[in-house]
Amino acid sequence: MEKATSKHAPAVPPPSPSQSWRTSPHIGRAFTVILLVGLALTPLKLLDFHPARVVSEDHGICAQETPLVPSTHSALFQALGELYDTPQFKETAAEKLGGAVRVPTESFDDMTAVGTDSRWDVFGDLHHYLRVAFPRVHETLEITAVNTYGLTYRWQGSDASLKPILLVAHQDVVPVDQATVSEWLHAPFSGDYDGKWIWGRGSADNKNGLIGILSSIENLIERGFKPRRPIVLAFGFDEEIHGLHGAAEIAAHLLREYGKDSFAILVDEGTGYSQENGAFFAKPAVAEKGYLDLTISISTAGGHSSVPPPHTSIGILALVITHLESRPYPSRLIRDSPAYETIQCIAAHAGELPDDLRSDIIRSVTSTRALKRVEQAIFHGSQGDFYRSLFGTTQAVDIIAGGVKVNALPERANVAINHRVASDSSTSAVMSHLTAELKPIAERFNLAFTVLGANITSPHSSAGTLDISDPSHSRLDPSPVTSTKEAAWRLLAGTIRGTHATGRGRASGEELFVAPSLDGANTDTRHYWDLTRNIFRYGHSDRNVDRRNGVIHTVNEAQGADGFVEMIRFFTTLILNADESNEL
Repeated sequence: MEKATSKHAPAVPPPSPSQSWRTSPHIGRAFTVILLVGLALTPLKLLDFHPARVVSEDHGICAQETPLVPSTHSALFQALGELYDTPQFKETAAEKLGGAVRVPTESFDDMTAVGTDSRWDVFGDLHHYLRVAFPRVHETLEITAVNTYGLTYRWQGSDASLKPILLVAHQDVVPVDQATVSEWLHAPFSGDYDGKWIWGRGSADNKNGLIGILSSIENLIERGFKPRRPIVLAFGFDEEIHGLHGAAEIAAHLLREYGKDSFAILVDEGTGYSQENGAFFAKPAVAEKGYLDLTISISTAGGHSSVPPPHTSIGILALVITHLESRPYPSRLIRDSPAYETIQCIAAHAGELPDDLRSDIIRSVTSTRALKRVEQAIFHGSQGDFYRSLFGTTQAVDIIAGGVKVNALPERANVAINHRVASDSSTSAVMSHLTAELKPIAERFNLAFTVLGANITSPHSSAGTLDISDPSHSRLDPSPVTSTKEAAWRLLAGTIRGTHATGRGRASGEELFVAPSLDGANTDTRHYWDLTRNIFRYGHSDRNVDRRNGVIHTVNEAQGADGFVEMIRFFTTLILNADESNEL
């Protein structure tokens, strides 16, 4: 493989507060980079020099891989790069993504098993569309349907001794709230392309990843590429509702077929790149926070509302919610968190970071006082909410219900609360916290208190019940952390920088730094922990520029066409780089 020389990588617009921070500190380690200079480079010119580590000149932290592009397949890579630069390709790619968006593959929280719930049937329509849109993929790769609508594709390599790479995406999308349909500029499942945006639910989560992967492979097959290293694709169909029907079944299938730790690297959806403090950072997540959905229910006696008690079940529930929100989980800056390492990377490379904060971040590796100053600065600064959420356990009150008639006392009220569990915590710690916080409220109102079926208090003559349950069996502790000292990280980080250097970075002159991060989104990777130690969550697009309004799961979801082409370029580069690697 070659290292693509690019003085800098792309300039992209404003910073995204919704990005995670992380990278590995290598204090005191020196790295030498021998560069070939003085050459007049044309776009996509590839230079043959050896891999090297680029380190911050000033601080010696946040080592950067040299941009990595294929060498054995350099002619193919250059030809595809030139194709991806054409307006015609962008138009074609946008239409293929739009076609997938037009199939409304919504997944709902209350969906039952495949075969018993007709709402799954629409995924068959998407599979038909994929066969038509990507004929070469479906003629060349071995395809297995798992639990009817899960899809795995296997492209057998010529060298059976090499571990396969695993590329992951999901077919489902979050439902569209019908009350908001009139607010969409384009119909939610229109798949319209206006020359800049591909519109519709799923365009930015995660049909862009699904179609991006398949587009890359279709183009490689069309140009005669035959892999040396096996390639496996895994497309679940219920990621938005925990992946129990899709990714969980696919993981079990792949474990039977390949065995434990059988894949060299796994790349799924996740954090992209954005501008931050004067520099551009790509933030592939090497770990995910834990996850826990809990329902808190209050049951009390009913009756006519003309003779109400001081507090109805809804009133008590309101008190519970107010109490919990007034006592959030504490956040603390810890050195073992992937997010802390991202902060180190920001300090090493972000030119607009205040000097005193930069100094404290660097010194915080060994100084507790400096660590506390950094914690104070980032937790109470302009983006304090984001950083406290990143480092700590979060709770979000998302669904509430209670009462059936305006003149009848509500006999039951409940609230669903979503938790994302800090990397240094656990779901058990969350349960202990809630038990301690709510026990006094149960005692105050003479309520029998149960937590996950266990009795905490049982008054002889209770006035009702307070119950905490996990009806969706969502409990998931924080994920293992992928090492950034292994070949898989070097491949991914070099590929990200190589993609940028041969794509947007050619024109912008801005360098793209890679900082491993922590993700709180909880992807399908939760089911794949046994398949590989090298799990990364990354989507190669600018989180501010390539997503309309920088958000997903809301009205007017749209994917920028330019960014979508860059995603296809990334998957192409990753496949070819992995095929040439002898280190994985």
